[in-house]
Amino acid sequence: MSSSRLNAQQRQAHLSRMQTQSFDIAVIGGGVTGCGVALDAASRGLSVALVEQRDYASGTSSRSSKLFHGGLRYLEQRNFSLVREALHERNLMLNRICPHLAEAVSFLYPLRHRVWERAYVGAGVLIYDMLASFAASPLPRHSHLGKGAALDLAPALSPDGLIGAIRYWDAVVDDARHTLAVARTAAAHGASMATGVRATGITSDSGRVSGIDASDLESGTSFRIEARKVINATGVWSDDIQAMAGDRGLDVKASKGIHIVVPRDRIQAGTGLILRTEQSVLFVIPWGRHWILGTTDTPWELRRAHPAASRTDIEYLLRWVNTILADPLTDADVVGVYAGLRPLLTGESDDTSKLSREHAVLESATGLISVAGGKYTTYRIMARDAVDAAVADFAETVPASCTEEIQLVGANGFAEILEDPSQFALPEPERLLRRYGSEVGQLADRVRSDPTLGLRVVEEAPYLRAEIDMAVRDEGAMHLDDILTRRTRISIETEDRGIEAAIETAQIVAPTLGWDDDAVEREITHYRARVEAERDSQVQPDDRTADAARMGAPDVRTGQSE
Repeated sequence: MSSSRLNAQQRQAHLSRMQTQSFDIAVIGGGVTGCGVALDAASRGLSVALVEQRDYASGTSSRSSKLFHGGLRYLEQRNFSLVREALHERNLMLNRICPHLAEAVSFLYPLRHRVWERAYVGAGVLIYDMLASFAASPLPRHSHLGKGAALDLAPALSPDGLIGAIRYWDAVVDDARHTLAVARTAAAHGASMATGVRATGITSDSGRVSGIDASDLESGTSFRIEARKVINATGVWSDDIQAMAGDRGLDVKASKGIHIVVPRDRIQAGTGLILRTEQSVLFVIPWGRHWILGTTDTPWELRRAHPAASRTDIEYLLRWVNTILADPLTDADVVGVYAGLRPLLTGESDDTSKLSREHAVLESATGLISVAGGKYTTYRIMARDAVDAAVADFAETVPASCTEEIQLVGANGFAEILEDPSQFALPEPERLLRRYGSEVGQLADRVRSDPTLGLRVVEEAPYLRAEIDMAVRDEGAMHLDDILTRRTRISIETEDRGIEAAIETAQIVAPTLGWDDDAVEREITHYRARVEAERDSQVQPDDRTADAARMGAPDVRTGQSE
């Protein structure tokens, strides 16, 4: 096994390999699907190179609803196969693959219509539980509650018109940390991984794809990666990459989903909540000291790197959640906001809520493999299918996918440590165990060697200086935005969106990343500009004005508004 560490030094070593070796598989895209492809291929014994133009999970894979779930609403569309597949994957995550990152969470569906609503929703949740039971579900089955029991469990619910509720279970996950764990596990199996590398072209030999032309955005150097097969796992950018190869795309449409974050004490409930809206479903998801509320489902045809949440989006979520709350939420309660784009496969309807959530794998006439669509929960299946397609014409026999049995970094030994997390002299050891799994011991060792690393970065958020240090030493963070937005969630969990934390964070990581005073100031300036642009976008009335406001801040890696 290779090292699972991802840092600046490892990045250089991986880049050196990319420029001097020929690979079986080259992957474009460092979201959960691309990282899943790298792990699937590397664990079969194939040589793998993966490039990502920004950071791991910097796109859709850090901006989801933070759930491993089957998707109750897909039952209404009679898509039983997708629900069953997703529930199988959810259970795998909880039972084996990443039990330290996936945690059981219940949701309460308030009922306001007598007889028919309980029967209708209850039947759907019963089918949901039945499909989950085929894959050794570790979660409790659903239950029916009367009005009193519902209010006891969720006092925040408005009693007006409430006649009861149905409670069911799914799993919550920090999507960015999970994607990072997949990336690190791929590296441990020998995959060469590099962020901050943009694919600028697809190379060919005798009309067949033979590799990638790439640009290192950190150094400005260009190079070529030679590979037997190239897999395009770029989500909403899929058609762009296919166009580089001179191929027709999958015709992937982007659907914007936004979420807002509010303090935990603003909604008194011992469970998550779910309700139907005119566009989709709205989840109220427990998230540490906060709740995450989302999502929307609207077409997005503007720039894709940094989708913006508008004033209209935020008001939509507040309006709908307030239909079930006794104490309505206001703008003043919103601590954080984030927006992401779902890559959906084109259907017969222009309504993105009706486009396909299933995935597709396409091999073009030139041999480029593209995988798109799907759900975060089913990333492993998407990766398996893409690698199967890539190796179908290899002369040698390639082993079948084995990722169903592979635990992600931090999972091995987690269950034993969970029995007594207090053995580590750390603040909130269970919180840290849920973030780092069995690697929490390494965190404790660092705090023992330097007690200042056991202090919080800012009092408003629980993250320790040691977590910032680990982000750059082991987790591949290269910029402030990587740390404050994805390695931690300071950017959506503090009132100032991480402005105060940025200063101390830059000082902590500067020696490891080799930043001088000018580099520190440049990083802080970039981060502040990003926060200001996001805040500006969130008071704009519509998508176009919000997008224009968000593009006021250049990307830290390219220096351009993209």
